[in-house]
Amino acid sequence: MRIKDKTIGFLVSHEFEDIELLYPVLRFSEEGAKIVLITVEGPGCAHPRPLIPGKPITGRFGHTVPLIVMEEGNRYIIKKVGEVTAEELDAVVIPGGFSPDFVRTDEQALDLVRKLNEQGKVISSVCHGPAVMISAGILKGKKVTAWKSVVDDIKNAGAEFIDVPAVRDGNIVTARVPDDLPQFCDEVMKALE
Repeated sequence: MRIKDKTIGFLVSHEFEDIELLYPVLRFSEEGAKIVLITVEGPGCAHPRPLIPGKPITGRFGHTVPLIVMEEGNRYIIKKVGEVTAEELDAVVIPGGFSPDFVRTDEQALDLVRKLNEQGKVISSVCHGPAVMISAGILKGKKVTAWKSVVDDIKNAGAEFIDVPAVRDGNIVTARVPDDLPQFCDEVMKALE
């Protein structure tokens, strides 16, 4: 088990890209990591469909948190963003989809990302996930990759965009799209080993 006893948090909100949450949860848990799904609730920004109060965090393709396909307590636990400290985590994963637009407007989530960065812990994202790192102000001078709609934001944040499946620059690990998840997970595990 490559990352036994490491704790990885997933910052997730409404409209996450389902596979960008499910695949790494399975991959990292099978390598021994403890998984914490860190939910960020509330609208935070304009959304094409009004959010229903109390609606579970739901992915773009219908998976919910808790994950119906996996029992809570077995491969993962759930905590709200204010219930988790940087000291409890070894890494954080920010799945893409529309979720990063919600997460990046939550000050507790941004503060968690900043503290993890200050402690040199692994901060990783897929697809639109770097938007959270941009709002946290931690990408200046870093090499990153992401979905093409985030490229201008990355450059404006002072980072260098590289169009490859996965990029690791110090404690920052990024990937472009779901097809890049195998390379992404491998880079995150290398950063944690």
